[in-house]
Amino acid sequence: MLAEIRIDSLGVISEASAQFHEGLTVLTGETGAGKTMVVTSLHLLSGARADAGRVRLGASRAVVEGRFIADDVSPATEREIVRILESSGAERDEDGTIIAVRTVGSDGRSRAHLGGRSVPAGVLSEFTDPLLTVHGQNDQLRLLRPDQQRNALDRFGDKAIGTLLTRYRKHRREWLDARSELIERTSKARELAQEADQLTFALNEIDGVAPEPGEDTAIVAEVRRLSELDSLRSAAEEAHAALAGSDDMASGDVGVMPALDLMSEARARIESVTDADLDGLGSRLADAIAVVTDVAGDLNTYLSGLPADPGALDSLLSRQSELKTLTRKYAADVDGVLEWADTARARLSKLDVSSDALSLLAKQVEETAGLTAEAATKLSAARVKAAAKLAKAVSAELAGLAMGRAGLEVTVRSQPAGPQDSAPLSVGGVDLHAGSAGVDEVEFRLSAHSGAPSLPISKSASGGELSRVMLALEVVLAGSDTGATMVFDEVDAGVGGRAAVEIGRRLAKLARTHQVIVVTHLPQVAAFADTHLVVDKVDDKGGVISSGVRTLSDSDRVVELARMLAGLDDTETGRAHAEELLEIANAARVTD
Repeated sequence: MLAEIRIDSLGVISEASAQFHEGLTVLTGETGAGKTMVVTSLHLLSGARADAGRVRLGASRAVVEGRFIADDVSPATEREIVRILESSGAERDEDGTIIAVRTVGSDGRSRAHLGGRSVPAGVLSEFTDPLLTVHGQNDQLRLLRPDQQRNALDRFGDKAIGTLLTRYRKHRREWLDARSELIERTSKARELAQEADQLTFALNEIDGVAPEPGEDTAIVAEVRRLSELDSLRSAAEEAHAALAGSDDMASGDVGVMPALDLMSEARARIESVTDADLDGLGSRLADAIAVVTDVAGDLNTYLSGLPADPGALDSLLSRQSELKTLTRKYAADVDGVLEWADTARARLSKLDVSSDALSLLAKQVEETAGLTAEAATKLSAARVKAAAKLAKAVSAELAGLAMGRAGLEVTVRSQPAGPQDSAPLSVGGVDLHAGSAGVDEVEFRLSAHSGAPSLPISKSASGGELSRVMLALEVVLAGSDTGATMVFDEVDAGVGGRAAVEIGRRLAKLARTHQVIVVTHLPQVAAFADTHLVVDKVDDKGGVISSGVRTLSDSDRVVELARMLAGLDDTETGRAHAEELLEIANAARVTD
C-alpha cells in the first residue's frame, strides 16, 4: 500500500506531504486548490508520461516521492517485486518500505528512481502496476473500449480464463509460425531451392576443409616458429653444449669445458678439504648443479621436439591457405566460419521444398489450427459463463448505487474474420478473427430498467451512471484482488443525493480489502472516510497561489463537510447537517 507521498513544485503545490493509512482516505478542497495534482503525482509514480507544463511556474523541476509498503501482497506479486528490485539493483529502506521517485524538469526531461537507483520510467510502471491503480476523471471513458471490457471480464474470471488464455496463445503462436513457414516455402519455392543449393555448396566446401576451432591462430604461431627453426635450433644446441657439453668438444680442454663439469670439479675440490665455511659452499654448489642439470635436460627435450621434416613448413602454409579461402568467404576467422556453418545448417533444415516436406508442414498447420480452434472454443465458453456471473454481480452493486432498476448485460460473441484478415481461424466451420486475446468480442450493455432494451454503455450511460458502473465493477473485481491501492479521482462526478451516499458506502466496502484514496467534492462520500485530507490553497501577497495537504481532526472534519454543503461552514445549520452526515455514515458502516 501507499504509506506516504511528498510533492514539490507540481502545479499549484509548492511543497506538500501526506501520510496514508489503511481503509478509505478522502481528499477534499476548494476548486483549484490542487486536488487533481495529488492524483497527477500518483500517475507520475505509475510511470505515466511526464508533462513539463505541470512544473510549478518559476521552478526548475517537479519532484514526486512515494513510499510503498509491500507486505500485504500476494506471493506472485511479492515475487514480481523482488525480481524488479534485484534486476534494477534497487533496495528496500531500513524499515522495509520501498521509495519511488519521479522528477520532471521544466525542459520536459524526466527521471525515475526506485529504491535509490536510477531506472527507466517503464520499470517504475512495472513496480507500481500491482500496487497502485489510478482512476482519473477520464479513466471511466476507457471502459467504453471493447478491449477494456474484455480485460475486465478476463480479470473477473481469472482462475479459469487465465489458464485457457495462456493455452490459446501458445497454440496460436505455433499455428501462425507453421502457417507462415508453409506460405514462405510454397510461394518462394524457386528462391528457396536456389538458397538451399548455395548453402549446400558452402557447407560442403567447409566440411571438405574440416577446420578445427582456433586452428588458424595456432597455425600462425607455428609458421612463425618454423620460419625461425635454424636460429632456434642453433641457440638451443649452443646453450646445451655450454651447460652439458657435446660430442665434438675436445676432451680435457678446460677452455671449452661445459658448466656442469666445471661445477662438479669445483665441488670436488671443496669437498676434498675440511672446513665449516667451505662445507656450506659445497651444498650450494650441489643445488646449482641440480638446477643446471634440469635446464640441460629441458634443452635436450626442446631440441628433440623441433621438427626434423623440412617439408613441415610447406604443409602448414598449404593448410593456412585453405583456411584463408574459407575466412575470405564466410567470416573473419575460423571460429566465425564454424558459427556460420551452424547457422547455415539450421537454415537449410527449413528450406526443404520437396512435396514430402510441404505435405508434412501442411499437416502440422492443420493440427495446430485444430488445437488453436479447440482452445479458442473453450476460452469462449469460459468467458460466456463468467459473463453471466459478472453481469449479475455488477447489477446487484448498481442496485446499491441508486440504480436499482438498471441492469448490466455482458455479451460475448465471436468476431468474424474480415476480408483483409491475414490469418482467419476456422472454428466450427466459420472463419473467425484470431486475435492475441481470442476470437471473442465482449460488450457491456446497460438497460435502464427491467424490460427496457439493453444498449451499449457508450450510448445508454450518462457520465454519472458510467462512473457508478465503473465503481460497481471495481467492487466486484476487488473480491479476487486484495492488497492493492486504488485511487479514484471524482468517481462521483455527475452524482448527487441518495446515489452519493451509496457511492460512499461502496467505497467504504471496497476499503475493507484495499487501501482506497478518493478525490471527491461530495460531502456524502467524504463522510465515510477513515482518514480525511484537505488540500488548502493560500494566496500570498504577490498573488501567487500555493497549496498544501493536511489531515483533519474530527472537529475539523465537521467544518470541512459543512463547507462542502454549499459553503455552510460558518453556520450552525451547516455544522449540524455535517454531524448528521457523519452519524449516518458511521451507522451505515456498522450495518454493512
